Amino acid sequence: MRNFRHMIKEQTPLYIFVAVLFLVGVVFGALIVSALTMDQQQELSDYLGNFFMTVDQHGLPAAPESFWSIAGLHLKWIGLIWILGLSVIGLPGILVLDFLKGVLIGFTVGCLVSQYSWHGLLFALVSVAPHNLVVIPALLVCSAAAIAFSLLMIRSRVTARRPLRVGRPFAMYTLLSFVMALLILGVSSFETWVTPTMMRWVTPSLVQSAAEYNGQ
Repeated sequence: MRNFRHMIKEQTPLYIFVAVLFLVGVVFGALIVSALTMDQQQELSDYLGNFFMTVDQHGLPAAPESFWSIAGLHLKWIGLIWILGLSVIGLPGILVLDFLKGVLIGFTVGCLVSQYSWHGLLFALVSVAPHNLVVIPALLVCSAAAIAFSLLMIRSRVTARRPLRVGRPFAMYTLLSFVMALLILGVSSFETWVTPTMMRWVTPSLVQSAAEYNGQ
């Protein structure tokens, strides 16, 4: 436990760095929405309208298949970050993944807000925010640990006069990634069985908002 506290303290600048990179991605993703053409915005509006109509009428399936699909998507991010952290050349890839995750979040929320105003914001709060309050920190923790281990490998191979022992840092890095993966499994359960219900609570207001907009 003391080793983990020491590792987290040492990696605090990396946590700040990856968090800022993620936030830059969020802003960039939100800006992309405003750069869409009128045709693209119309296509997006039609897609969202059909999606909300389906959710309002039929809901979303909450089944073990959905759970493994959702969990698998999140675990792929963690697994890819872990793999990239094992190699020196994978360091830029970790930064790209953090930025890309921010872009996806920013674009999703930006689309909802631009199309449905505060109704879209409410939908984002119940569908995007809850599980990402855990998923995003878990991914950023994994990213910081991966960057730290990758930098250690660089020092070991390039700058160190003699090879550094990487066995213990590797074990702690892998254990941390495994703990984050378990946390992701728990959050995926919430996203599978709770989030669809919360989404169905707010979709009637979005369907009504879309109908009023189309009727104008």
